[in-house]
Amino acid sequence: MSEKKTPVMGSPTSLEGRLPLRQAIPLGMQHVFAMFAGNLTPILLITAACGIASGSALQITLLQHAMLIAGIMTLVQIFTIGPIGARLPIVMGISSGFIGVCRSVAGVMGGGIIGYGAILGAGFVGGLFEVALGFCLKPLRKFFPPVVTGVVVLSIGLSLISVGIGSFGGGSVAKDYGSPENLLVGLIVLIAILLFKHKGRGIFSSASILFGIIIGYIVCGIMALILPTIAEFEGAQFIKGWVLQWDKVTAASWFAVPKLFPVKLVFDTRAIIPIGIMFIVTAVETVGDISGVAIGGLGRNATNKELSGGVIADGTGSFLASLFGVLPNTSFSQNVGLISMTKVVNRFSISLGGVFLVLCGLLPKLAAIISIMPQSVLGGAAVMMFASIAVSGIQLITKEPITTRTITIISVSLGLGYGLGANSAALRYLPGVVSLIFGGSGIVPAAITAIILNIIIREEKKRVTEKVKN
Repeated sequence: MSEKKTPVMGSPTSLEGRLPLRQAIPLGMQHVFAMFAGNLTPILLITAACGIASGSALQITLLQHAMLIAGIMTLVQIFTIGPIGARLPIVMGISSGFIGVCRSVAGVMGGGIIGYGAILGAGFVGGLFEVALGFCLKPLRKFFPPVVTGVVVLSIGLSLISVGIGSFGGGSVAKDYGSPENLLVGLIVLIAILLFKHKGRGIFSSASILFGIIIGYIVCGIMALILPTIAEFEGAQFIKGWVLQWDKVTAASWFAVPKLFPVKLVFDTRAIIPIGIMFIVTAVETVGDISGVAIGGLGRNATNKELSGGVIADGTGSFLASLFGVLPNTSFSQNVGLISMTKVVNRFSISLGGVFLVLCGLLPKLAAIISIMPQSVLGGAAVMMFASIAVSGIQLITKEPITTRTITIISVSLGLGYGLGANSAALRYLPGVVSLIFGGSGIVPAAITAIILNIIIREEKKRVTEKVKN
């Protein structure tokens, strides 16, 4: 008789091994909380741009599928299927980078189901293209030394900091954006995370983001009870809205079967070309995210196999998502920041977050509970997480001695990239597609500039000689 193998016990900071469920579940859940709103928002924005009614049966189905695909692809990234996946703790979800170009495509296609179907058709084609790109990534690796990947990761972090502050204030589109109530909740969550992280022990320190968010929920509940009783109180619209949103939890069903092809795919070059170009951008961001996980969580560079598998999984997730009516998927940078901040990389723990996402895709009531999270609660955690991504980029850049060449590459890349990201109006006279690709977050111009400068600016002779000696 063969002996049963005892599962190897691991630690939160080790890739392998199993943690006790009482420790692993909170560590996985904090990743779900970090990405949940960001995973749903693109669906809400693009369906609105296509004229699909808010709260309609179709929109609810698409939101359900968004959770399901995110969970499945997170598990694929973590455990891999053949060459698909990086075998790293990477959380997947709908890419917000596609929002701008998808809204533009919706306008060109005249909106409606046809417009949304064209976006899905382009996502299917673009996903296959990114899969092919992933298989060809190894010979391209020489174009991504630490200074280039570091600039990409740093650009991702810098571009997300403003997003984090937007959530901190209650959501930039909220009527009460920047209200004292929103700022107070965000600040309390941030302080709670810092206390749990640096004063807590064991699971309270490792899952500081999750416990900080729970504190945020509790604070919002207390404010909802106390503030409306104050006669002169007129604000806190986010509290009133949050209380009303609990009706969504009550109305949500307990179980729903996923539907294949809820929207018919439409293949139109007017959608395929601009969205296809964005898949190149996604691949560059994924290389940066994987590098951020490796350096921020494991203290090493990502391997060729990890980068290739991660990009292939990105593409696979995108064309699979289109079959279920979901927008293109990619690695989530906010979760990279979470790993960089907590150093928790245990694959088993984070895979439980992926399992929960799958359950959310099957059990809409679970999804509804998390989907009503106030933006200021998320913002309290996001401010620190997103800044941690930028720090990971700095760590990548400083793995090698800083030379005049390095300073030039970093300065010009960030100057153009972050500058255009912060002021995309500078591109308003260029063709719309160019503006969409090179504006927005600024990650693309930063990455392209870093790659070009890394090729054309040769290393100093002294530095090259030192490398040869070593």
